[in-house]
Amino acid sequence: MHVRTSARALAVVAALGLSAVTPVTAQAAPAPDTAAPGDVVSSAPSSFHPLPGQPTHTKAWKINYRSTTATGEPNTVSGTVIVPQDGRKGPRPLITYAVGTIGMGDHCAPSAGFPRGTTLEANLIQQLTLRGWAVAVTDYEGLGTPGDHTYTVGRAEGQAMLDAARAAIRLPEAGLGEDTPVGVMGYSQGGQAASWAAELHGSYAPDLKVKGTATGGVPGDLMKVADFNDGSYGSGLIFMAAIGQNAAFPELNLESYLNPAGKKLLGALRNSCVADGAVLGAFKKIDDMTVKNPLDQPDWQQRLRESQVGTRAPDAPVYQYHVLADELIPYGVGKQVRKDWCAKGANVEWHTVPLGEHVSGVITQSPLAANWLADRFAGKPARGNC
Repeated sequence: MHVRTSARALAVVAALGLSAVTPVTAQAAPAPDTAAPGDVVSSAPSSFHPLPGQPTHTKAWKINYRSTTATGEPNTVSGTVIVPQDGRKGPRPLITYAVGTIGMGDHCAPSAGFPRGTTLEANLIQQLTLRGWAVAVTDYEGLGTPGDHTYTVGRAEGQAMLDAARAAIRLPEAGLGEDTPVGVMGYSQGGQAASWAAELHGSYAPDLKVKGTATGGVPGDLMKVADFNDGSYGSGLIFMAAIGQNAAFPELNLESYLNPAGKKLLGALRNSCVADGAVLGAFKKIDDMTVKNPLDQPDWQQRLRESQVGTRAPDAPVYQYHVLADELIPYGVGKQVRKDWCAKGANVEWHTVPLGEHVSGVITQSPLAANWLADRFAGKPARGNC
């Protein structure tokens, strides 16, 4: 693994990780038995600030909405709906947006940081609201709601994204309608979520008028990503992913694999955001934190395979991009997702980003991805390059 850019990348991650350092308690009501996926369980006025106090000419609502776990059980997920106050009458596009890794603590959730102007990627989200688009941002399962965050569990993430869009459309104050055109957007963990949402749309949420998905830095194969990062400065992501998989599938019994050092590390990670989590987990090897490597076990391997991206074709066009020198998610992993989708007949426009690293990829490419989504909303044909 090449690490010459890792110090700079870690500094960027640490800077971005200022998104949430003050604990905020957020509890969601249980999903009512009669609620359908995407139904709003509760809502309250909020605010959207990319930087502290920065005006955005938007209205925002913190929502709790009904979604579905990776095992098919009803759950409640929190999120935020943001609508520009631009005087526009009638329909407007909606982006369902999934952020990249922000940590495991409830206080890291996007909805906790938007009012304070400290949430990761809020400046990128503002680029969307400035286009006149509404945005629904999921907190993911277990961020801002009871239980551990199911980090890297693809099905749970994808369903939370799709249900966030449904909830935004069903929120009366947002002024959206059933015919609202929807775009799916995410990078890194958000790219995994967006890719899963694209794959699940036809079977899970066919009522949504999804026009396309923009996804980048996709960790399509978690086993390969774990092997790539084990013992590197990005190894904290592995341990956070272990917490996430265990949260979704408690029969994996993560605790039984940890030695005292591992228990101490994961206990700290459960309440950390990405900046401190990256530092806490950096350069630690799985074998040094465990009595037995769970990734060598068939049940863990099976659950990680279940989050693989590329096993089904998205039913709407996809814009996919990946940084050539990505030091966290190997370029080959993203390229394999494109290959698998293309083999299944998906309409994929693939872009290699020749310069930069993992974090810079989303910053430089977001405007291009948004331009691509604008063309989909305008009804222009998508020209894949499979």
